[in-house]
Order: sequence, then structure tokens, then C-alpha cells
Amino acid sequence: MARAPWLEPSNRPALGWQDEAWTARELAGRADALAGWLRNAGVRRGDVVAAHLPGGGGFATLLHALDRCDAILLPLNRRHKEAELRASLEHAGAKLVLHGDDELAERVRRATRGRPVRPLPDLPASAEVLRPEGDTSTPALLLYTSGTTGQAKGALLCHANLRASVDASAGHLGTAPDDRWLACLPLHHIGGLSILLRCAAQGCEAVLHSEFDAEAVSEALDTGRITHVSLVPTMLTRLLALRGIRHAPETLRVVLLGGSGASSMLLERAAQLGWPIAATYGLTEAASQVATRLPGSAPDAALPALPGVALRIVDADGEEAAPGVVGEILVRGANVMQGYWNAPQASAAALDGDWLHTGDLGALDERGDLRVFDRRADLIVSGGENVYPAEIESVLSEHPDIAAAGVSAVRDAEFGQRPVAWIVATTPEPPSAEALRAFCRERLAGFKVPLRFHSVDELPCTAAGKLQRHRLQEPAGTNREARPPHSPIT
Repeated sequence: MARAPWLEPSNRPALGWQDEAWTARELAGRADALAGWLRNAGVRRGDVVAAHLPGGGGFATLLHALDRCDAILLPLNRRHKEAELRASLEHAGAKLVLHGDDELAERVRRATRGRPVRPLPDLPASAEVLRPEGDTSTPALLLYTSGTTGQAKGALLCHANLRASVDASAGHLGTAPDDRWLACLPLHHIGGLSILLRCAAQGCEAVLHSEFDAEAVSEALDTGRITHVSLVPTMLTRLLALRGIRHAPETLRVVLLGGSGASSMLLERAAQLGWPIAATYGLTEAASQVATRLPGSAPDAALPALPGVALRIVDADGEEAAPGVVGEILVRGANVMQGYWNAPQASAAALDGDWLHTGDLGALDERGDLRVFDRRADLIVSGGENVYPAEIESVLSEHPDIAAAGVSAVRDAEFGQRPVAWIVATTPEPPSAEALRAFCRERLAGFKVPLRFHSVDELPCTAAGKLQRHRLQEPAGTNREARPPHSPIT
């Protein structure tokens, strides 16, 4: 039996951005027109369509148009460089690449290596009403997340996964007819995409900002029209710094705060100023939220699991840990992905029956609520962006004057964490920091470029030759005997 589309035509407000505002009927009509255009372009059920688009009405239209075509959306990170884009496009086997920015179109064309690249058309609303033919198991989203080996993996989410996530969020946070959710997270992330899906399913309005700008977000909140907003800690920090001692608008009911760990100081300050923080733990492979603390809870309270989501903590042997004991977080629920695209071994490693191995460390209290102690072992979360050391190490190792490289994280007051690199040079004089930054910027998004570089005689490794990243520590406050000899590259 065919599933219902995410978006039903009605006269309710559905989408607002810049000076535009569309009702659900207008958005649905535009999605129908674009779905017809996509079918004429050869897009069929199960095809992957990549989107290199700014956040706005065009992106939302494509999301709903692909729903009607039973095709799969692959949103591309607009900050990625040519090599990063090419890796995702080739692995996904994208049937078509759509862009909405002439300035960046040439980069996309070079990355596609002959794949069809076309601008997203601006079509008038269609009178024809199209409906999807697939069922809820039909794949809907393909989201690439960097792996610990440096190879990105594509988490495949079907409509059942996404609807389970939307329903669980609504059941936990509640919904109201006047909900209006401000989306300033990038739409290539599950956090941003989830806002579009929640609003479509719940019949409320999504207000889109193309990027996070603290002043613009503050002004939008002060209009009294916004009831919900999703942020990462870096965004909240900047917002509070801008507003000073001004309290949160009374109309704001939920600030969904995720992406990385927020400091107790930040949470306490936000609570004092009346910000309704709903701290959340989630991941792409579970279609966003897994456990979320309700607004009004103590800033240090554990996170209750969303309805329909089960949590387990296991030790290194896979045995279930007792309450309060730290171990790996496992997640089960209808929101858990189908697997990784064209990666059966990675899928088998991540999915143990119905349980998703997150690789994150946490503990459950006596009530079963979650405390998260660390992100994945090697993951750096910088300003809400995921950065894996192995990817940066791989790029640095391509430099002709570098024999080996290691990357670790340092704490940063604004971004939470920043990557720092240690290199073993093949020449008596190591490459300069400026040269290394330029080398990295040509191959990596800006947020992945190391903040600093250190030259070392050798990297700390196990007897088997495995890099020990936890020993890559900068001089201040570290055990000098436990770290390798090094000098900073200035």
C-alpha cells in the first residue's frame, strides 16, 4: 500500500524564508511540478539525487518532490571541497546533481566527472497532484558521515525511520497548532532536515535561515512568532553573548540543543535567562534525536529516551553494564537506519540485530535516563560539525614532505573543540604552518583545517603500530614524559 506524502495541501502556513512565505498548498504544488520535471529528467524510484543547494524554498521543494518520486535525497555539504564532493557522489552513484548557486556550480561540475549537473528549476505550482507509490520502507535520505578510517559512510534512512523520529519527537516535546520552528542549522545535516520533516508532518511552519547569524536569529526570536529553535552550543554561546542580560522571549517554548556537549556554565547561564533548553543526544544513524531532556529540567539532569527508543550500555565484552557504569551506548527503535549505503561490512559492525552500536560512551541511571560522557573515541565536534582525525591525517600524509601525521582535539571556548596536527617531516626543516594550512584548505572544508601544527620526531604508537591519539597532547598541562618530543611549527 502506498504511503501518505509528508506534505498535504492546505492553506496553513508551511514555509517562510527571507521575504517569502508559502502555504502548504503552494509548497505542495511546487513539489508536484518539480516531481514531474524530475521524472521527465529520468529520475525513477530508488535513484539518488544530490543537492548542492542553499537552505530555502528550493531545498524544501526538492525534499517533497523526491518524496513524490520515491527517490533518495543526497544533500551535499556546501563547505566541502571538490575531492570531498566527488567521494560522496561516486560512492552514492548519484543519478542527477542539482545546484542553486552559479558561483559554486563549476566546483560541482568538476566533482561529478561527467554526471548530469543541472540548476534547480524555479517552476510554478502544478495543478496535478502527485502521490508516492512506495511504502514506508522506501529509502528517503542518504547522509554521509565521516568514518574513523577516513572513509565517509552513507547512512540510509527510509520513510519509516524518519516518521518514527518525527513522531517520537512530537510525543516527547509535544506539539501545538501555532508551532513555528526556526531552522538555522544547515540542511545537509539531519538536525536541519528533521525540522522540515517535523513541520510538514505536524502541520506547522518552518522558518528558514540560509545560515546561522546571531543577530538575525535574535531578531527573529524577538518578533514573538518563533516557538521552537534548534541550535548547537556554539550558536547558543554567540546568541547569549550578543543579547547580554536580555531574557529569552516568552513565546519561545523549546531550544533543542545538540550537536556536541554543552558546558554546565553555558546551560546554567541560559537557564538563568529563561531559555527553555532541551538538551539532546542523537546521531544521523538514528534519524536525529535519541534522548532529550525536557525544558525546565535541571541543567545537570540525565536525558530520558524518546518514546519508542530503547537504550543499552554495554562493556568492552558486550555485556550489559549496571546502572551508573560507563560503556558504549546502544540504540534500538524504528528510527534506526537501514544500514550504510553499499557498505555491508560497516553495516554489520554497526547493527547488531536491532541494536545500533553508536561508539559513544555513556551510562544509564536507575530510571534508565542517559548521561553521555564522550563522543566517539576519535571524533572531534567543532561548532556542531563532525571532524574525524583520520581524514585529516590522510590528507597530510599526501604532502611530499610529511612521513606521518596524527590529529587530536584541543578544547576551544567558541567551537567546543578544534583539530590540531602532529607531523613527522621527511626533511630537516618541516613545512611551515602557512604552507600546511594552504595544503589542507585545498582538500578539506575550512572547519577541518588544523588550528596548529607540531613537528615531532615520531608519533606515539602501540607495539602493533597503531596510533595512540590520546597521547597527542600539547605541552601546557600535560605530562612531558608521556608525550613525544616536539616543537610547534610557527
